[in-house]
Amino acid sequence: MTQPTVIRRVPGPQPQLAELLRSALTLAATGVPVLPLRQGKVPFGNCHQCAHNVCGGRPNMKSAGPCRCPGVCHAWAAATTDPAVLTSPAWTAAWQRAAAVAYHPGGAGLTVVDLDDADAMVWARTALPATRTVPTTRGEHWIYRGTMASRNAVRPGVDIKSAMAYARYLGPGTGTMTALPDAVRALAVTESSLARSAPQALAVPAGARKCPHRSPAFLERGIAMAEQRITEASSAVHATVYRTFLAVLSTHGRCGCLTDAHVCRLFTAAQSKGETARHCTDAWTNARTTLGL
Repeated sequence: MTQPTVIRRVPGPQPQLAELLRSALTLAATGVPVLPLRQGKVPFGNCHQCAHNVCGGRPNMKSAGPCRCPGVCHAWAAATTDPAVLTSPAWTAAWQRAAAVAYHPGGAGLTVVDLDDADAMVWARTALPATRTVPTTRGEHWIYRGTMASRNAVRPGVDIKSAMAYARYLGPGTGTMTALPDAVRALAVTESSLARSAPQALAVPAGARKCPHRSPAFLERGIAMAEQRITEASSAVHATVYRTFLAVLSTHGRCGCLTDAHVCRLFTAAQSKGETARHCTDAWTNARTTLGL
């Protein structure tokens, strides 16, 4: 008589393990770095060898990929596309305790605009270009092609997840994915960061009162035109920003008209085109030096 086959079950929620690992491997095969999340949408903590980054393997956390230890460490930086790593014993143990699959948007060349409530979704539909959307528990993920700095709470109910961040995978979504627009990049430029990076307004020369040859309306029109010139640049953005700063300073750099608010507007326009705060400051300083200000 044939003996019945004995199935030895590995401890842990096997159906969930199979489903999560299948999703992870499918994403990884398309070039999307993935990692498991625990209950509560949080990553697994570092192993004892990597606790508090004592391993020294990823001190600046600039790139994705597993660290040298076999564990699922360093949160978003552990995300990988390597199936051998995803199915290794250490990772399998993590998948057995996982509650969801996450991915590193920046590692896949993507940016996720996380809309956390109905008000945020209403705002996005009027302020942002349409792209692929994925329903979440309370809102939606809008996914764009392109990467940028991640930042939470860029406005009420809106987070940006791209470089050095992870997002929960909730399905392929619907709609055609479009290129990351300037409107999203501009969200990461906060007033506080501009205040730190922008130079102070030019000092009013001794004896100067109001601009003797320009009206406030002329100044406002000039700043608006400068913003437009920068935002409409399709190439040579660095050079365009510098030339625009030079033009503004050559007209109003000596009369005391420019304020921090004007400078921040110019910096915001430049950073919406991908310029860093450092590039903006350097361009502004170089323009002042050229003009002897």
